[in-house]
Amino acid sequence: MINVSLSNIELVYPMWLWLLPLPLLISRIAPSYRTKQQAIKVPFFPVLIDALDIPISDGASRLTPTKWQRGLLILSWLLILIALTKPTLLGAPQTREQIGRDVMVVVDLSGSMAEKDFTSKNGKKISRLDAVKEVLTEFAETRKGDRLGLILFGDAAFLQTPFTADHDVWLDLLNQTRVEMAGQSTHLGDAIGLTIKRFEDSDIPQQLIHNAPREKVAIILTDGNDTDSYVPPLDAAKVAKAKGVRLHMIAVGDPQTIGEQALDMDTINTVANASGGQAFQALNKDELTKAYREIGKLEPQLYQSTTYRPKQSIHQYPMMLLLLLHLFFFGFISCKRTWQTHVQSKGDRHA
Repeated sequence: MINVSLSNIELVYPMWLWLLPLPLLISRIAPSYRTKQQAIKVPFFPVLIDALDIPISDGASRLTPTKWQRGLLILSWLLILIALTKPTLLGAPQTREQIGRDVMVVVDLSGSMAEKDFTSKNGKKISRLDAVKEVLTEFAETRKGDRLGLILFGDAAFLQTPFTADHDVWLDLLNQTRVEMAGQSTHLGDAIGLTIKRFEDSDIPQQLIHNAPREKVAIILTDGNDTDSYVPPLDAAKVAKAKGVRLHMIAVGDPQTIGEQALDMDTINTVANASGGQAFQALNKDELTKAYREIGKLEPQLYQSTTYRPKQSIHQYPMMLLLLLHLFFFGFISCKRTWQTHVQSKGDRHA
């Protein structure tokens, strides 16, 4: 509920208040209004003048308004000027943010993501997926103004979270993921293809900020080679480049110590470069954190924040009050005259 006070009221045209003393100036400068009235002509007028011993002059009388009439005129003029200034009621401040980037995070959920070769903040061994969740939580906190999406892939790629500016919801859905929920293989090319499609299906793909097209960025995290994707990763990267989507690739884990199929860093680097992105390799949680920070530098926050107060014109209320005052005043005068006429006629009958 808005607290109505003088601080919440703005006059759009305050210059009208300069006319406040205008009636006083007119009453001082302009002559009184003159009007002719009929008079009774009597044959003994000179005799009457001599008897009264008064000089002959033009007849004149000044109509003096009552205090109520004078007060009503002053209040009416004040209300008219207030209405002309167009008083506006200001609402509570509101902030509108224009989002600059859509960032799609693509996470590999193959079986090797369960390997506990990462260390948490408290020194415990955690899985690669849990390390990714911790780092992405920190990453989301630094992406104010960006819309985040989430794609998971294994035997197939599927959308976990469409683009949303609600980062809390995005993190909740990220934390619900588990290893192998999308299968054990690594269809990297298909994940890139789904990423491109989600950007094309975005509900506000043409929104501009700073007179530039909306930024489209994908961060793809994987710990294995592509296994029989319908679309080869390199072909998908070329399509991404044509669609204006940058792919930043992060290879997780050390294939020399884990026993997984060796990471094809050549393919990962080629995919990133083909789309205009960069590739990173994270052998531990610190390097994973560093990779996301580097991506944060490559893709700095880009958004506009505008604070405004909604406005509601209330100029009609002074005019409504003016109308009610005049109706009340004239109604009161009419009733008073009617009552006086009634009393006078009743007295005449008794006389």
